[in-house]
Amino acid sequence: MKVLVIGGDGYCGWATALYLSDRGHEVGILDSLVRRHWDGQLGVDTLTPIAPIKQRIQRWKDLTGQHIDLYIGDITNYEFLQQAMSDFEPEAIVHFGEQRSAPFSMIDREHAVLTQTNNVVGTLNLLYIMQHQFPDCHLVKLGTMGEYGTPNIDIEEGYIEIEHNGRKDTLPYPKQPGSFYHLSKVHDTHNIHFACKIWGLRATDLNQGIVYGVLTDQTGRDEMLVNRLDYDGVFGTALNRFCIQAAVGHPLTVYGSGKQTRAMLDIRDTVRCVELAIETPAKAGEFRVFNQFTEQFSIMDIANQVKAAGNTLGLKVEIDHIDNPRVEAEEHYFNAKNTKLIDLGLEPHLLSDSLLDSLLNFAVKYQGRVNKDDILPKVSWRR
Repeated sequence: MKVLVIGGDGYCGWATALYLSDRGHEVGILDSLVRRHWDGQLGVDTLTPIAPIKQRIQRWKDLTGQHIDLYIGDITNYEFLQQAMSDFEPEAIVHFGEQRSAPFSMIDREHAVLTQTNNVVGTLNLLYIMQHQFPDCHLVKLGTMGEYGTPNIDIEEGYIEIEHNGRKDTLPYPKQPGSFYHLSKVHDTHNIHFACKIWGLRATDLNQGIVYGVLTDQTGRDEMLVNRLDYDGVFGTALNRFCIQAAVGHPLTVYGSGKQTRAMLDIRDTVRCVELAIETPAKAGEFRVFNQFTEQFSIMDIANQVKAAGNTLGLKVEIDHIDNPRVEAEEHYFNAKNTKLIDLGLEPHLLSDSLLDSLLNFAVKYQGRVNKDDILPKVSWRR
């Protein structure tokens, strides 16, 4: 199948592009490379040194013989996006091409506007091009579990059956996003759902949990193919931050009580979930939602797992609690459903089996690249 991976130079996109290429698909990467630019603006860097995109793609071709097409440009530029899609003629589109950091979206007005413009306008451009030129193409769009928030009821997969005043209906699950980034994802969801309904497009929304891990079978073949590992206070996840802190002897910084619960999955499961969605596409006019995660942990659970794993490497790991820069419920009910991808054949990797090889060992190997000034949060939701 011809698969266009939008955002294919990013963390999830790069791993997905190589995985699909390795599985025999004809892959194109479309990316503005703005993620690298934002690192420069913020003065931060990935822990793992990543090569320029053209060198990455050439190395993959040298190793495997598989060619990946490259289109460099911004999806908010309608003419560029239209031309790239006309050249490649995708049968499926995997859309990772969005600003994906909640803290980034909360820095100030400019970053909130940038996030909403990039994410919502880019996706709208894509939908219009699909309607006019590729109505049978299947859109696999990365959503986020953060769209749901922390409701005091079970989280279903995209839809919920409601009974009200003696009548029943199945409706989109209510959303309670926690940042301007998560809000942009909700807007995407509504726009894609609407486009499927009125234009007969087909789309799968993957509401993804927090992804972890550096290694896939493909990115581990050569150091030039290595994936990102972000640990800074803007783009880094709590798990990544904890692993880097453990490696350099910095206490693990838990926000608030640490009782906040998060859905998570290994990067190897991310790429497999995308493949499963592509192999079993949505029907014309169908907007499917899959909750894409494998395990649920509190932040304290994660910190304790990192501490235990660090101890096996001889690291002295301490845990500290710091003021929570976010506005969020720290004690809450959280029970999300995730059966649809399991039913399609997903065999999950577990954090307990991945923590050392795909995270902590990388943190120790590249600890000399750590800038300790980048670890602590610098963005407050209350500004």
